[in-house]
Amino acid sequence: MALIMIVMAFIAIYHKSLQVAVIASGIISLFASVIYIFLAAPDVAITEASIGSALTVVIFFYVLNKIRRIDDKK
Repeated sequence: MALIMIVMAFIAIYHKSLQVAVIASGIISLFASVIYIFLAAPDVAITEASIGSALTVVIFFYVLNKIRRIDDKK
């Protein structure tokens, strides 16, 4: 799992597409929440899954959509 997280981190840093980078960072958070489950910290895992994986990715995509609309109007 740690290897997948490291690969996703490199993808998030070096990929040209912002959408792929956001999805890769969401996958990192998702795997982090699974690791927290293995470490017997379910409350931290639930928080990481809901905020780190879900909410952050949704907010990033919302902001990217808003930025594109503003650029299209110019």
